[in-house]
Amino acid sequence: MSTLQKSARFPLFILMLNLFIALLGQGMVIPILPEYLKQFGAGGTAAGYLIAAFGAAQFIFSPIGGQLSDRFGRKKMIMAGLFLTVISDLMFAVSSTLPLLYLARFIGGIGLGLMVPSNMAYVADITTHETRAKGMGYLGAAMNLGMVLGPGLGGIIAEWGIRMPYFFASGLGLLATLLTIFMPETLTPDKRKVPQPSKGRETMGKQIAQSFRTPYFRYLLLILVMTFGLVNYETVYALFVEQKYGFDAAKISIIITVGAVIGIIVQVWLLDRFIRRMGEIKLIRLSLIVTPIALVLMLVKINLAYLLVVSALFFAFNAFLRPTVSTLISKAAGDRQGYASGLNTTYTSLGNILGPVLAGSLFDKNINIPYIFGAIILLASLSLTIKARSLKKGNLLEHE
Repeated sequence: MSTLQKSARFPLFILMLNLFIALLGQGMVIPILPEYLKQFGAGGTAAGYLIAAFGAAQFIFSPIGGQLSDRFGRKKMIMAGLFLTVISDLMFAVSSTLPLLYLARFIGGIGLGLMVPSNMAYVADITTHETRAKGMGYLGAAMNLGMVLGPGLGGIIAEWGIRMPYFFASGLGLLATLLTIFMPETLTPDKRKVPQPSKGRETMGKQIAQSFRTPYFRYLLLILVMTFGLVNYETVYALFVEQKYGFDAAKISIIITVGAVIGIIVQVWLLDRFIRRMGEIKLIRLSLIVTPIALVLMLVKINLAYLLVVSALFFAFNAFLRPTVSTLISKAAGDRQGYASGLNTTYTSLGNILGPVLAGSLFDKNINIPYIFGAIILLASLSLTIKARSLKKGNLLEHE
């Protein structure tokens, strides 16, 4: 973090820890999900609905979380979101029916809907235009690290019971909530946005309609489409590997761990360099070409080493995508960082609603279809970068 101001390092570390812990609980579920769902007599469709429930809650609460962080400050929303993830993990650990699992995931989605926009706005508060991509990259790396350790820890802790990883995740979430108390607030009262009474109760439809007029709407749409394509991979990956390759939870954990380690390397050490050398748009375009190629290559069954290489390729270029697009959105947002971050998470969540439901249903028809469909969607999203030059307004800096 040598290029960041000293005053930004401690709060950025806490933000990274928060997202790491939140995603640790997410990562724990991946290798044990096939075995866990067997207890409920469920398969790919149920896995899709579980992720969709999470995405639906994010979709509803992300714009609320972003606007509340602009009004009340970042810290309160981060703590509230973390606490809800604690409740979600506890509910997932003790649930005995699928509806309760769905409810637990919905509550967890509310938590991230409040927390993620506030985290992103906090980073925008403590960074400059020059260091913002690095700050967003660190957040992405923290999320990847959670996904790295989550599967491994989930597999180990599950030896004491398949529900134990969720108890463990809830305990870590409570610790993160307490640590956030020591994080300074970046949005002083004089800078907070108090909405007018007529605007205080805008419907979700109006908020999304207003996003059409933002200078970064094309990038919000890109977030939606690429999330929709990528989630086809993520939703059924453990089930896909188990059925196509016959791998158990241990090998699935290895694949995900290796891929996520590569994602961390990309976002911490390579992202900023690639953006300076290529520019945001060219890097996005390259990533949108390589990731669908990797998805299609996964359909060719050879051996574990081959799957590791192809998965690593996917993880590497996937790691470039989201922080790069999020950086462009942040640069265009001006002093409404919470609002823009909320919209970012809303469009992500919308992709996380539609993608998992479709992926789970397609998987139950044929295990290869979600990957083919995801590749097509990602390639199609290239069209959203063609007219990117027309968005060079205000603070939006694009280096092509």
